[in-house]
Amino acid sequence: MRNWSGSDLKLRLTLRVAAVATLCFAVISGYFLFDSDRSVRARITAVADIAARTLELQQNKIQWLNNPHTEFPDLDSVAASVMAPGLCLAFRSNGSEISQRFCGGAQTDTAAPPPLAFAALYRRLFDPGREAVRPVVARGHAIGEAVVWVDPAVLTAEAWHDAGRLMAVLMIALPLLCALVYAALSRALRPTRLIRDGLERIAAGDLAARLPPFDLAELSAIGDVFNQLAERLAAALSDRNALTQKLILVQDEERRHLARELHDEFGQSLAAIRALAASARLTAIQDCPPLLAECDGIARTATDMMETLRGALFRLRPPDVDELGLAASLEGLIAGWNGRSRGQPGFEITLSGSFARLPASVSANLYRIVQEALTNAAKHAGATRVVLRLEMREAPSGGDSEIALAIDDDGRPGDPHGDLQVKSGMGLLGMRERVAALGGRLSFEAGQLHGASLRVVVPVAAGAEAAAVERAA
Repeated sequence: MRNWSGSDLKLRLTLRVAAVATLCFAVISGYFLFDSDRSVRARITAVADIAARTLELQQNKIQWLNNPHTEFPDLDSVAASVMAPGLCLAFRSNGSEISQRFCGGAQTDTAAPPPLAFAALYRRLFDPGREAVRPVVARGHAIGEAVVWVDPAVLTAEAWHDAGRLMAVLMIALPLLCALVYAALSRALRPTRLIRDGLERIAAGDLAARLPPFDLAELSAIGDVFNQLAERLAAALSDRNALTQKLILVQDEERRHLARELHDEFGQSLAAIRALAASARLTAIQDCPPLLAECDGIARTATDMMETLRGALFRLRPPDVDELGLAASLEGLIAGWNGRSRGQPGFEITLSGSFARLPASVSANLYRIVQEALTNAAKHAGATRVVLRLEMREAPSGGDSEIALAIDDDGRPGDPHGDLQVKSGMGLLGMRERVAALGGRLSFEAGQLHGASLRVVVPVAAGAEAAAVERAA
């Protein structure tokens, strides 16, 4: 069975109208055939009545004149007045013998004979050879019967001729009706294109899409509901972005607080351990030389812990982007990664445009996004080369500028740690939240053979709103 799930609505409605019209034509054709059969039955019954009365008069005349040599039955007078093509008139005596019969010849018709299927169906439904019989009575006794019938072949041919004319009308009227219905539906359903375009704009993130009022009440109701949903969705998204921005601010503040605590408490403790290890080493040189190795081990361990602490503090509390600017901060971040990784992997950065006048919220969030993406690529994807590109450009639709961020790496395909961290981990979720708070778009694609690509586009105008939220918080 053909699947109509993706078919055109106009075509489906037109086909249904065509089916209904065909059914109506079939019903009308059947009605005409039944009415024609009823008319034929009434006509041959009337002819049988006339023939019976005429024969009774003839018999009464013979008996009144007492002339047995008068010809009986005499159907010439009746046949002359009622005879029609295919009509048969006869007198049948009580002995079931036909005494006299007249049959009209069939009309000369050059049309093709009816199909055998139609002829069989017509004979099954109407029994066209059925006779109309009326008794002929003389002196209170039946002396015979007047019998009238119509040749079945003639009736079948006439029925096929009438049905053929209706079929010809159907063949002409049905395509015209379908064309008119399709044109009317196309005009009536033209607003559905606007509805589809509006839905596509909403799906693409354009929450300012609205539908105009329509003439049809049903479509107008759909447009009103669509506009209400778009307004509520825009309001909900605005509230969500504001809440997300506040949460990000709280998160950043908590990170700064944690960094201060680690620096003030843990950092001083590590410095004290190193100082005590150095003092113990001086004492061991004079009093207990075998303890020198342990003192040196304590000092190395404290130094390693301090290096780890510095890396953690750098991630928790990055350099002041407001003072250095986004471009300088990112260049410093790349230089720091290259210094710590010693070229494995290698980090590259390309900047295009001016980023000096970016709002503080946009710069800070973009820095955090880059920081999280580089960490994923370096620690989880097993990449050997990571390329960062940041571009200030005009928006394709015109208006305000936008920032396009692209990060590509050549990491291993299907890496379990990388997939878990990047696709479903908190890293990508945090990046999405930051981009959503700025009113931007984020996409992530993993290559079939190797590598992954992160794309972020943020409108610069969104920074003003984020800054307002930050001041309100």
